[in-house]
Formats: sequence, structure tokens, C-alpha cells
Amino acid sequence: MPQMLAETGRMVEQALDALLPVPEGPEAKLLEAMRYSSLGGGKRLRGFLVMEVASLFGVSPTCAARVAASVEMLHAYSLIHDDLPAMDDDDLRRGKPSCHKAFDEATAILAGDALQASAFEVLAEEDTHSDPQVRADLVLALALASGMRGMVGGQMIDMMSEGRQLTLDEIARLHSLKTGRLIQYSAEAGAILGRAPASQRHAIASYGHDLGAAFQIADDVLDVTASAAELGKTAGKDAASGKATYVTLLGVERAQRQAEMLAEQAVAHLEQFGPRADRLVSLAKFVVSRRS
Repeated sequence: MPQMLAETGRMVEQALDALLPVPEGPEAKLLEAMRYSSLGGGKRLRGFLVMEVASLFGVSPTCAARVAASVEMLHAYSLIHDDLPAMDDDDLRRGKPSCHKAFDEATAILAGDALQASAFEVLAEEDTHSDPQVRADLVLALALASGMRGMVGGQMIDMMSEGRQLTLDEIARLHSLKTGRLIQYSAEAGAILGRAPASQRHAIASYGHDLGAAFQIADDVLDVTASAAELGKTAGKDAASGKATYVTLLGVERAQRQAEMLAEQAVAHLEQFGPRADRLVSLAKFVVSRRS
């Protein structure tokens, strides 16, 4: 699986490089920070999801790579802001200094803002898809996944939960919004690009939903079992900040089993696609067995 992610990641990286021009002019520092935070790092799991689902529906790899780059821009923006002192206050991201440490806080905020705007700009451009309805559907779906009822709402809940004992249902909702919605979108975007029938789009969305939940529980486990070198970010942050996680409620072993169960559930949604979905099946297994 890491090799498959790397192969697709190179295509997404090329699209990002083309969409984020080499910096010049008075705004050069902003572009440098945007490229620093979005190029040359990460598993590109979200981009892989876009590309792989799009391939199920015969979408051009060039168009799919643009959407994959768009979601990676949105993800990079969220990481920049997540690492800020006012948020999670983390100095390390993807094995290198966080954006606000490599540049400064003001530049990091602006770089995140610009990456978010660029993500929607890419989706709205005609090169992404010839059908304006498809482009509009992509924009709407990403807005819903990343806004107050998605990732940003989840981040607010996460901040408010520090030092509180959450129930399992509350943690599941937090994870679903903060991390799961963008992963679900990444899968669904490929189906939107391919103008998939409603039943198939629903199956893909369900796969993305369960995959996102499994991914975040696995992250909770890794936070207490992996080293900073493996993670590429500070380990043990959840416990240090008093955050409630699946591990704090269930323990490592039960949390790991929950992640594996969700991964199996995700795979079940792919049955109608047969062997064509084998790489998506492999991704679900990888998500709960990875070490970073």
C-alpha cells in the first residue's frame, strides 16, 4: 500500500506544483509558505481517495489530479491552522518545523487562508470538469465537509473538550466532523467527478465515512504507541492536553479493534464494484495497520 500511495502521491504532487506557482513579486513569502506546507510531505491519503474512486468511473486522471490537489490544499490549510499556538500549538508537522515556526504566525495564518481559497478556485475552474453542475457540486460538497458543520465545527468541539470527559458518542461525532468529513468528501468527490448514479455515490460516501472513522481511531492509538519520529509530529499530545479519545475511554486494544471493525465495515460498502475496488480495500486495511 505505501508504494501505491507514493505512486498516486507523485501525480498529486505534480498537480499541486503546477497550481501553486513558484513565488515572485511582493507576495513571494506567502507563496513560499503555501508551497512549504502543501508540497513534499504527507501520505496523500485524501488525494489517493479522489484519484482511485474517480478511476472507478472512468474519469480523466488529469481532472482527478486537480481535485485531489484541491483537497490536499484544503487539508494543508487545516494543518497550518491546527498547529498554531492558539490551537494545538505544535512545532512539528510532517517531520519538519510547522509553518508558523518556519515562517511566522501571521504568514502561517495567511498561507492557510490562501490555500483554503485556492482549493475552491481550482474546483470552480473549467479545466477541472467541463460540466458546470459537476463543478458546483464539488464546491458545495467541499464547503459542507470543511465548514461549520464539518471540519471547522469539529475543531471547535475539539478545543471545547479539553479537560472534559466525553462520552463515546460525543467523541465519535467530534471525529466525524474534524477528520471524517474531509476523508468522506475525498472519496465522494471521485464519484461526483464521474457523475456516478445515486446508489453508487451513496455506497462510496458510506465507505469514506467508515474509513474516516477508522483512520481517526487509529490516529488516537498511534498518539500513544508511536514515536515522534514515526509520526512526523509530536507524540502524546492528546494525553498531555487532557483530550478525551477512544484510547482514554476504551484502552489501546479495544480502540484498535474498533478501528479494524470500521475498516471491515467500510470494505463491505464496496462489494458492488468487485475487483475494481481492490486498491480501496487495501487502503482500508492499511489505515488501521500503519505506523504513521
